[in-house]
Amino acid sequence: MLWYCAFTWYPGTTRHEVAQRVVQQHDLGANHPERIHGWYNLAGGGAGFLLVELEDPRELTAFLQPYMDLMSFDVRAAYALNYEQTIQELREISKQAQ
Repeated sequence: MLWYCAFTWYPGTTRHEVAQRVVQQHDLGANHPERIHGWYNLAGGGAGFLLVELEDPRELTAFLQPYMDLMSFDVRAAYALNYEQTIQELREISKQAQ
C-alpha cells in the first residue's frame, strides 16, 4: 500500500536536528530507501511529504516514530488512478440522474 505522509516541523526544530536524525536513521538501516517512492520538501522549508510503500500500517508507524519529536505527520493511504479509465467512470457518473 502507498502512504502519503505529510510532515511539518515543530516550532523550534532546526535543520541541524533534522539532518542528524535522518542520517542517524539511515546509518541504522531504518529508513529503507527502497520503500520511499518520493520525498518532497515544500518551498520555504519546514514541511513536505513522503510517499512510502508498505503493506502493514504498523511498519509505517515504526518508520515514522523516530521523527515524531521533531515533526508532526498527517498520514493517508493513497492509490493511483488510471486517467483515461477514471474519466470514463466520471462520465458515467455525470450522466446519472440526481
